[in-house]
Amino acid sequence: MGAGDPDAGKEKVAVCSACHGADGNSVVGLWPSLAAQNEKYLLKQLRLVKSGDRVIDSMAGLLDNLEDSDLEDISAFYASQKNKVGKAEESKVDLGRKLYYAGNLEKGVPACSACHSPRGLGNGPAAYPLLSGQQPDYVAKALKDYRSGLRVNEDPSKIMAAIAYKLDDNEIDALSSFVHGLY
Repeated sequence: MGAGDPDAGKEKVAVCSACHGADGNSVVGLWPSLAAQNEKYLLKQLRLVKSGDRVIDSMAGLLDNLEDSDLEDISAFYASQKNKVGKAEESKVDLGRKLYYAGNLEKGVPACSACHSPRGLGNGPAAYPLLSGQQPDYVAKALKDYRSGLRVNEDPSKIMAAIAYKLDDNEIDALSSFVHGLY
């Protein structure tokens, strides 16, 4: 657990809930679910957005008046929530499962589970994000942004860019669907 106070964070997420849901479970595909997200990862992302190192147009200005302690509280609140896992599209499960658990040796793509854990819970100490239940549209956009170089703002994202560069659209769609139903 980090330095943030989840109870204080609950009082600070009113604006956030418009896109990410009252409990952090987004119902809109392009906006990520934040419920149960690793606190360290979320805090890192909020700091990147606030500093301008990670540009998310829909969040422009939303963090400007917040102190670092506010970001800690918000991260703690979302980390304390329970995420809702969706359902993977049946036609994408086989490819998604193969890539998630085994990668693609021919293309040099490592298994996603190596960093994000077999159940998609991420790696808190390393600040690797939880993927289980994440919105498929959001995951697909993130992977395509990594692949194109649009999202490279710190070391772990450079790792993801090197991996996503090797994935085609079909593989990205399968992975995105698979993690939405991963638990």
